[in-house]
Amino acid sequence: MLYFIKLMYQAFLLPPGIFIFTLLGIGLWLWHKKEPGWRLVIVATCIFYLFTTNFMASLLLRPLEQRYIPPAQPAGDVIVVLGAGALADVPNVNGTGQVSDYAANRLLTCLQLYHRLGVPIIVSGGKVFQSSGNEAEISRTTLVGAGVPADKILMEKESLNTTQNAQYIARILKSRGFTRPILVTSAFHMPRAVAQFEKVQVAVTPYPADYQSNRRLYLTIFDFIPSADALDKISLAWKEYLGLLAVRWY
Repeated sequence: MLYFIKLMYQAFLLPPGIFIFTLLGIGLWLWHKKEPGWRLVIVATCIFYLFTTNFMASLLLRPLEQRYIPPAQPAGDVIVVLGAGALADVPNVNGTGQVSDYAANRLLTCLQLYHRLGVPIIVSGGKVFQSSGNEAEISRTTLVGAGVPADKILMEKESLNTTQNAQYIARILKSRGFTRPILVTSAFHMPRAVAQFEKVQVAVTPYPADYQSNRRLYLTIFDFIPSADALDKISLAWKEYLGLLAVRWY
């Protein structure tokens, strides 16, 4: 019973489901009144619905996330972890500032790799917006609080996007003599990140983290229920596909 209530609540009362069923109702009312344009409303509603489901999100994300597989025995002389946004003034255990959920998952994988390999870490990411925090500084504080020695962490804190991540990190790698970087970023972001590092002649070992979809396609009824989370994942995937097209120019 609770399962059924949750299903109905998520489908009919939460956005975007409530908007989809409202549009569907308008389309059916126009059809009943034999008003022109009802077909357009119904078709647009169906397309909108499809792009709010986890089924479609998985179809779009899985080709990105499965491009690279984490090596069973990773080896390198430095771990490079890319930022993904940060809040500047929220409370944290150590000072203020907090990385985004995507960045936190990347840092967790980075931390696990550090405890296995013991190599230095480069955290990358600047202050993208006036209201955001400096990603590298907050990432460093987070890692130190999790037990990584401060002298094991280098910061690249000027980059504002993936292109600059690669460019500025390449300079640090060259100046410090690192030649075998392990790149940690979200699995959906890894193809674009690798492409940017290739542009600056840096060969990386990809270690994807922060997966947003299963490697196998598991389907349940909830994968076909409209979801704001699915809409967000589809937006992520779409951004990456556009970014891959733009890599050759920027």
